Amino acid sequence: MSQTMPDWSVLASTCPSRTSLARIANKWTAMVVSLLGNARMRFGDLKTGIDGISGKVLTETLRDLERDGIVSRHVYAEVPPRVEYELTELGCTLHEPLLVLCRWAEQHIAEVIVNREAYDAR
Repeated sequence: MSQTMPDWSVLASTCPSRTSLARIANKWTAMVVSLLGNARMRFGDLKTGIDGISGKVLTETLRDLERDGIVSRHVYAEVPPRVEYELTELGCTLHEPLLVLCRWAEQHIAEVIVNREAYDAR
């Protein structure tokens, strides 16, 4: 007997996919996934690469992404300990869509600023 998958819809208030959408729509998630799409990285390199992120927020973001199976954490038995992060197979499927969103934001920010200023001037 085959098991059918439920029909998920982020528009339904009870759908658990909403938590995934909230996670991936987070600006810090987009930046972390964008950076990790290029290579495995250490915490300090991620923090340096994402201007303005605090260590606390980066730690929380990485833990949330690890919990969701988007990022994997590799701990090396060295002194001092070395920890690296990379996208999982699932995380790699998220890299390109988030990269497209990041590029859109960069390419259209001038128009957005003009529209904001016009709106605020009303």
